[in-house]
Amino acid sequence: MNTSTPSGRDGFSTKFGIICAAAGSAIGLGNIWRFPYMAGEHGGGAFLMFYLIIILVLGIPIMLSEFIIGRRGQKNTFGTFRILAPGKAWWIIGVMGIVAAFVILAFYTTIAGWTLAYISKSVGNAFQGSSPEGISMIFDEFHKGTFWPLLWQFLFMLITVLIVFAGVKKGIEKYNKVLMPVLALLLVIIAIRSVTLPGSGAGLRFLFFPDFSQINARVIYAALGQAFFSLSVGMGAMITYGSYIGKKNNLASIATQVPLADTVIATLAGVAIFPAVFAFGLNPDAGPGLVFHVLPQVFLQMPGGYFISILFFILLAIAALTSAISILEVVVAFLMEEFKLSRVKSTIMASVSALFVGVFSTLSFGVLSHLAIGNLNFFGFLDFTASKVMLPLGGLLIVIFLGWVMKASEVKDELSNGGVLKVRLFNAFLFIIRFIAPVAISIIFLNSVGIL
Repeated sequence: MNTSTPSGRDGFSTKFGIICAAAGSAIGLGNIWRFPYMAGEHGGGAFLMFYLIIILVLGIPIMLSEFIIGRRGQKNTFGTFRILAPGKAWWIIGVMGIVAAFVILAFYTTIAGWTLAYISKSVGNAFQGSSPEGISMIFDEFHKGTFWPLLWQFLFMLITVLIVFAGVKKGIEKYNKVLMPVLALLLVIIAIRSVTLPGSGAGLRFLFFPDFSQINARVIYAALGQAFFSLSVGMGAMITYGSYIGKKNNLASIATQVPLADTVIATLAGVAIFPAVFAFGLNPDAGPGLVFHVLPQVFLQMPGGYFISILFFILLAIAALTSAISILEVVVAFLMEEFKLSRVKSTIMASVSALFVGVFSTLSFGVLSHLAIGNLNFFGFLDFTASKVMLPLGGLLIVIFLGWVMKASEVKDELSNGGVLKVRLFNAFLFIIRFIAPVAISIIFLNSVGIL
């Protein structure tokens, strides 16, 4: 089925390709790296329960909003708002999304480079014979270094660039259709190995059986923030991908299946990690170091752990790559359409600029660690600015735009593919977008900046 966009732009060719690409954008380090340690720090099952509720009630409607706006405008995230609200200042949402994508790409490639480095370390059996302290020292020496962290960061960006060079159909869609099934398969293999370890049942109980005494405002805020971070909403990625979706596709169906895939992968990551962590008596609330400090200890003690370690860090690198592709595409689409540049020139400009900023991010753990902005190093400053300020504000403005600026008839027309499809629960969708989503996103923002 050909689903090319009516404007003649490059677009996705199949529904499976759309879902793989959009799910690839959503499924990234936020699922495999961030979700497990957030769940570990916030009570396991209690966190997961609220996370699932928030994805269902808020995640799906907000993602659907971005798809509607993107397909309606048929442009990059900046051009879309200029078309849908001509002569008004709503284009500022597009600018915020592009800047947020640029900033995220800069610091995201730092961590993504670490995943490639850890594939190399796993293949070379670098952790063999090391104590827990020794494993932590390996990580500290590596990420505080200069040459190797930068080399891996550059290599990761190069891989991302080569895929984006090829375009939407022949690059983004083609490679996501391979990478996403491979990612899911690897995660299932690791999860099966994890749950078959003696003592793994404690990890499953931790993840799936809520301890209601753990439920408090902190857990709910964390689940809200993780859901928002995980789905890649607020920075224009889903608006950009939405503009590549043909008019014959059912947006509501896609916007349901993508968060579902995202949630399944995040939960599988928990199943892969927590049973193994508990089986070896390690701490589930180890924070961001869970992947790079704790898991290598687990793999050392696990029968077949050498191969599982390699598979896990390949999995982590794939997750990082599928998200990085979508983030880079936000900036590339803007440069192509607003400045009439070729895809190759746009990709080179966007990636080289982001990599230049990213170098400071990577070096902020080592030779530039003395450079602080407030109490944050440069990496932390970029992360805070994008993830805790720009994404929530962008998401807030997006739902306000769809709920209060776009006409309800336009929204319904886009959802129904011009009246072809029957639209169910339309009033409930509008109510969530107009009233519930703005409040929830405002809570995320206020909590992120320390007001709540």
